[in-house]
Amino acid sequence: MSNAQHVLMPDDAGAAGRLRSASGTVGSVRKSRRRLMRSAVLLLGDAVSGVLALIAAQFAIQFVSGQPSVDALMPSLGLLLLVFLTLGLYADSTHCPYARFRLRCIGILLFVVLHGMLLGGSSDAPKRAIKLVSEIEFLIAFGFYVELGARHVLKQLGIWCAPTVIVGCSPRGQQLYRSFLDHPDLGFRPVGFLRTPADRLVNVREMHGPVRDDLNSFTEADEEPPVAILTSSEQFAWLNSDAFGPRPARLILMSDASDLPTLGLRIRPLGNSVGIQLEYGATLSHNRILKRLIDLCIAVPAAILLAPVIGALCLLVSFFDRGSPLYFQPRVGARGSTFHLPKLRTMYRDADARLQEHLANNPDARREWERYFKLTDDPRVFPIIGNFLRRSSLDELPQLWSVIVGDMSLVGPRPFPQYHLNSFDAEFQRIRATVVPGLTGLWQVTDRSNGDLDVQRTQDTFYIRNWSIWLDLYILFKTVPAVLTGNGAR
Repeated sequence: MSNAQHVLMPDDAGAAGRLRSASGTVGSVRKSRRRLMRSAVLLLGDAVSGVLALIAAQFAIQFVSGQPSVDALMPSLGLLLLVFLTLGLYADSTHCPYARFRLRCIGILLFVVLHGMLLGGSSDAPKRAIKLVSEIEFLIAFGFYVELGARHVLKQLGIWCAPTVIVGCSPRGQQLYRSFLDHPDLGFRPVGFLRTPADRLVNVREMHGPVRDDLNSFTEADEEPPVAILTSSEQFAWLNSDAFGPRPARLILMSDASDLPTLGLRIRPLGNSVGIQLEYGATLSHNRILKRLIDLCIAVPAAILLAPVIGALCLLVSFFDRGSPLYFQPRVGARGSTFHLPKLRTMYRDADARLQEHLANNPDARREWERYFKLTDDPRVFPIIGNFLRRSSLDELPQLWSVIVGDMSLVGPRPFPQYHLNSFDAEFQRIRATVVPGLTGLWQVTDRSNGDLDVQRTQDTFYIRNWSIWLDLYILFKTVPAVLTGNGAR
């Protein structure tokens, strides 16, 4: 009987069923492990930042009012984490960083309101005001930077981004694949392409990732099911056909919105149709007033506090290279107007002649200049102190004055010289002229000097079309680590 085929008896079949059920349960647990770990790290980070922020707020109250705060720390922390959990900050990693920051700020404001209601009224209005402002400031600042570190750790561990399948092998799909690889902060990790009937003639060797015919084949044993991103409505119809089989749990239908604002889009049901509500915040007068108030509230105190630093750097520059430590360069501002941008001088006085000679003798340097309008090895910059000022961005500090007088804003597209601006098409120049240029901007905190003209056009256009106070605050917070690390600065 050793060679006879084994036949499952009823008891055997039940055991096999239980075995398959247990195996499925184990597999499900393994696939959810990454999501649980991701949520746990984010929650732990918020617990740490929340404790630090609430303690700092209590010290601020005691320092200003002279009276210690008696709020219970753990119930306050529990309420904060409950608000974040309710808003979904730990459920999904595919919220873009700007959306996460906006959601975090809304959660903090909601927490502060609920916290004040639970604590009851108080006759000490100044103390309540100090408590309110301190909690908001510290919770936003501590929470932002701790989450930034937590996301970095999760990305290094390979569990931050959701595995993502691009449906179809079209050029748009390949472009999206590369974009996800270059921008892991978006929360998507491309794992390959799902071939559709329209892609039978595609040469898979030319694709940037694996091409398969079965969606389930992309799911590893310890991974969550992949997100499927469609690049056309025809693919959606194919996925819903009987020929496809089981549908993916999460579908995202991509639509080209390069000319539209994409942050904070609102979907409006219009009967059997879907409408997208668009808002251009930068064009609204009350937003411009609010932006100007924020500029003054930050730039004026910063200029006063940093005045001794600017003075010391001026003396240092004068000691290294005789002449004025400041120089004023014409730049193009809002509505095409010209203003003079102040900077600490980091270049020799004959900088233009040095540049032209260098470009004439170095074809590689000329190509780099034409692509970035910056040089890795710039002969105009005097060594040591000049390079230090540029890499640390300390040479930009005098521009706080331009923010105060209204020629610039704290956040916006960088003001370019006319020769730099002439490298862009007329439409982009028109779009740029609709907003006030900024001391820092989106491509400065993402690519800095590594961003070529195409990157500058893309990032500045995105910022202008998607402007909001939340985006400005996000860029301001991101400026600090960008300056401290000096990545891409030259």
